[in-house]
Amino acid sequence: MSYIDTIKEKARMDKKTIVMPETNDKRTLIAAAHVLQEGIANIIMVGNEEKIMDGAGWLEVDLTGVKVVDPTKTEKFEEYAQLLYETRKKKGMTLEEARQRLLEDPLTFGVVMVKANDADGMVAGACHATADVLRPSLQILRTAPGVKLVSAFFILDVPDCEYGENGTFLFADCGLNQDPTSEELAAIADSSAKSFKQLIGGKPIIAMLSHSTKGSAHHPLVDKVVKAVEIAHEEYPSLTLDGELQTDAALVPRVAKTKAPGSPVAGKANVLIFPNLDAGNIGYKLVERLGKAEAYGPMLQGIAKPVNDLSRGCDWQDIVGVVALTAVQAQLV
Repeated sequence: MSYIDTIKEKARMDKKTIVMPETNDKRTLIAAAHVLQEGIANIIMVGNEEKIMDGAGWLEVDLTGVKVVDPTKTEKFEEYAQLLYETRKKKGMTLEEARQRLLEDPLTFGVVMVKANDADGMVAGACHATADVLRPSLQILRTAPGVKLVSAFFILDVPDCEYGENGTFLFADCGLNQDPTSEELAAIADSSAKSFKQLIGGKPIIAMLSHSTKGSAHHPLVDKVVKAVEIAHEEYPSLTLDGELQTDAALVPRVAKTKAPGSPVAGKANVLIFPNLDAGNIGYKLVERLGKAEAYGPMLQGIAKPVNDLSRGCDWQDIVGVVALTAVQAQLV
């Protein structure tokens, strides 16, 4: 059974409700139909029901069982507006502005549904930038207790791969924090360990990546990673974590013996923490496109309730996978 099939099976065992607000995107409609057909989650779609069903008919997909919530018609509109207003009034939002936001922005509407416990999570981003997905999520749901920052990760399932967790890896941060500080890298490592346990299982073995291994190069970029490792050992002592490590030293036992002998991580890593967004984004796309890996994300970690972003280059199969992962995250909230 593939990694994503295992996740789908977990999702079916305790079915959750996921809101998908991007109903003008055909990939979303196709994905929703497959989620319903496979019994992965209950689906709420935000928008005009007639237009949504017309779109489904044109695409020849079956949305039987979907719940459509039209912001202009729902009896809960005023309740949602009041909830948004109460959440944002200290930032200057008026009740009328809350109403207007709910009518104009389906992503905000979806996040408010999650806040109100009418949905267990949200998946969006197929036709919106990450910032558009993240902004209402942080403003309305906020960060989970004890979390220092929200970050993003991808799960990569690499076919016929002897490394990682049977070819499955968690890469972070590949979608959000552009140039994290040493403190932030350490926090990302801690969040990533928790996400690995939730969504992959097994023991997270965390490599803090660099272009240097154990002092082989000297540069402020290397110093940042070295400092992150020191902070992680101090603040999160239970983590199995090491660095700075080049990617081959992190993954390949033969290389690890030469470059980082005695490291508890080198040659065994299944969680890769990238030093900045450039490296992370480039890295996951290379593995996805050249290694023919299945890539799921960018998943968000650190928000109080599950909201997950999508790459705008995703296909409907990717969306189905992220919905399944979001449903499993929701089981653990």
